[in-house]
Amino acid sequence: MGRNTRKRRTPLATKAIAASAALALGGGGLLWANYFASAHETNNQAWGGNQTKAASAQVATISCPDVGQKLTNVPAAARNGVAAELANLDKQITEAYSRLASTRQAQANDASFVQNAIVGPLKEKRAATIDRIRIDIQRVGGTFNQSLSQLAACTTLSANQTNAGQTGGQQQGGQQNGGQQNGGQQNNGGQQQNGGQQQGNNGQQGGIGGQAGNGPVAADFVDITKVAPNVQAKPNKTPNASTGQFVTRCGVNANKNHNTDNVIVAPGVTNGAHHLHDYVGNQKVNAFSSNQTFLQGGTSCQNKNDLSAYYWPVVRIQDGTQDFDQNADGGGKEGNVGKILTPIQAEIKYVGNPTSKVVAMPQFLRIITGDAKTTTNGLANANAHWSCTGFENKVQLTTQYPICPQGSNVVRTFAFQSCWDGQNIDSANHRTHVAFADPASGACGNGFKAIPQLTMRLVYKINPPVIQNGQVKNAYAVDGFPDQLHKAATDHDDFISVTTGGLANKIANCINSGQRCQ
Repeated sequence: MGRNTRKRRTPLATKAIAASAALALGGGGLLWANYFASAHETNNQAWGGNQTKAASAQVATISCPDVGQKLTNVPAAARNGVAAELANLDKQITEAYSRLASTRQAQANDASFVQNAIVGPLKEKRAATIDRIRIDIQRVGGTFNQSLSQLAACTTLSANQTNAGQTGGQQQGGQQNGGQQNGGQQNNGGQQQNGGQQQGNNGQQGGIGGQAGNGPVAADFVDITKVAPNVQAKPNKTPNASTGQFVTRCGVNANKNHNTDNVIVAPGVTNGAHHLHDYVGNQKVNAFSSNQTFLQGGTSCQNKNDLSAYYWPVVRIQDGTQDFDQNADGGGKEGNVGKILTPIQAEIKYVGNPTSKVVAMPQFLRIITGDAKTTTNGLANANAHWSCTGFENKVQLTTQYPICPQGSNVVRTFAFQSCWDGQNIDSANHRTHVAFADPASGACGNGFKAIPQLTMRLVYKINPPVIQNGQVKNAYAVDGFPDQLHKAATDHDDFISVTTGGLANKIANCINSGQRCQ
């Protein structure tokens, strides 16, 4: 469909064109079509024409306080019930975001529509859910922090606010919540998202960008050759350092073991993640898995004693194509669209501590690194690291995706928390039982013990996205909650330690003795 700025179409005709585009793109295009059609009804512009404020100045996303992060003291007997309610909160936001994206015309006609029809009802649902969390906790004798009831209300963010919150300026990060954050200098290379309508090709469209209308945008990308070096020096090693490393080879998920569950955060809840995961290692991980089933799950790892679960959100290329889940929950129905990319390399290894020996990881230890909700939570728990082959020792990005030069591949790396409280294999908010070492010294905080640090490096062969006139074509992005707009900082990784045959002790002994093992 070529650009035509003169010919005017009726709203009905525009809807028909948009619906056809949706069918061409698959179910994931339905959200895209609704957004695209309503924007054009406002100004009757032809396909690919400029948009009025009806689209460019609209609310981009819904920002809700993350209740789960505040729940640091939930009795064990209440955790499954609380986890189910937290999953309900995520589902409510997803539904509200979908309604936000499909009612652009109503929003243009009524300035109070978002508040009255979306944000207000969402607050009521959230208040009821938070109260059920209170009941679950108090029923088993726990104490509920009444201030959590104030987290029911949500706000809205414009596209400019979401971009300003995560791009531009200097992001050294330093120590954030005990973690080392080497985001470095972030810049957008002078490219700005203008909020205008992108052409209807390459699976791209404007406003808040992306093939499904929920990101990414041009400002989410940067030419890595234009970013100043930002990788900080590692702490100096002491004589008591544990200098070995243990490599486990578990493949790249070539067998396409995927699901949209999250057994750590939302056990027993189907589609608890609202986005698709790659799984390597343990082959039977889903919302209903238990410690017992982990032991029976088999593994993709060459070392068959490594039954650990390693999983992360998939990366997709948004070039107008679709994948198997285009009409599925967690996939196209929730704005995660495009072709799923399998890494060409997936390197998993455990390393030591620069100041001390490590203790073996406890069986069934759960660790989440990074934050899937940084668009609304902020960057306090962000731990995304994006780079390109040939640049990894110079530049690591947190809030933008790199555009790599020809011949260079995209790299995403994860360095997990490496200090453990010595008692718990999980915590109510899935964070406080582990911590990052001090970034300057490498030492663990008081009461915490050094454990082998899990590091992962995923490499993807991606044709570089192209930014023209402030818009990005052939973008790539990680899967995420639809309201998070596919920002780079939302990248995260999950791990459950499951070993047999004394492997946990072997890993620790290898690292403590300075060996290279596998």
